[in-house]
Amino acid sequence: MKKFAILLAAALLALSISGCKKTADGPKFTKESYPTIDGSTANIPMGVELAKRFLGVNDLEAEEMSQFSGTSRAYENLANGGYGLLLVYEAAEETRAKLLEMGADFEYIPIGRDALVFIANEANPVESLTTQQLCDIYAGELTNWKQAGGPDLEIAAFQRNATSGSQTLMEKLVMRGRPMMEAPVEFTPGEMGGLIDGLAEYNNSGAAIGYSVYYYASMMYSKPGLKFLAVDGTMPENASIASGAYPFVNEFYAVLRADEPANSPARQLAEWLQGSEGQALVEACGYVTVG
Repeated sequence: MKKFAILLAAALLALSISGCKKTADGPKFTKESYPTIDGSTANIPMGVELAKRFLGVNDLEAEEMSQFSGTSRAYENLANGGYGLLLVYEAAEETRAKLLEMGADFEYIPIGRDALVFIANEANPVESLTTQQLCDIYAGELTNWKQAGGPDLEIAAFQRNATSGSQTLMEKLVMRGRPMMEAPVEFTPGEMGGLIDGLAEYNNSGAAIGYSVYYYASMMYSKPGLKFLAVDGTMPENASIASGAYPFVNEFYAVLRADEPANSPARQLAEWLQGSEGQALVEACGYVTVG
């Protein structure tokens, strides 16, 4: 819970910097009618801001309403009938298989774009890797930084657990069916922040590399001494994510049960997020819109 509180504090700081304006239009909710929301860690700031805007609650109340359970668990919660709306990244193959067994039928409304980004220590002189080099690193075939124009250091490649949102993007966008090497337990933290902590703390050297989603690593949980790597010569930033110039871009969603009633609170909020005012909120809070 302590780590979660730190994440929320960082998210609120990001929102205060963003300068979001309060909305006057859109659906009207009371605390009783407001849809219960779950989702991915990187979407916590959006959940906080929505609660503040539509219910007029303070920061603490909004935080308490936005204790998201993470990508895979959020999908399972929705399938089990526990939540009305998800703000969430794409589900892992393992999670999708479980949802299929549960008979879950969901509707996916794209509301924003994010990117899978690669993070290294600033002590490492390598500034850019190719898609092929990244694939080779995580397949266990490129094992020393000197093979990528860097120092003579064995690569310490951190990765996420199988059902995390960032691992799903890694397998979909980078590996594309190529098997990933099995990483040591200490290189596979259970939480998003744990991977970034691990990179920052690893031997104080430039040996480590890992990945996360851009919004989380830049807005919610950045660490001094770390840097983003360019991929195929393009740095990850909002402009390159929006244009598609950065190669590893993927949408995130408002997700509903397919049988959600036409005028339910959850559907009203999901459709508002897809509209012009909702997209303005997405952008003002630091995310990249779907267009």
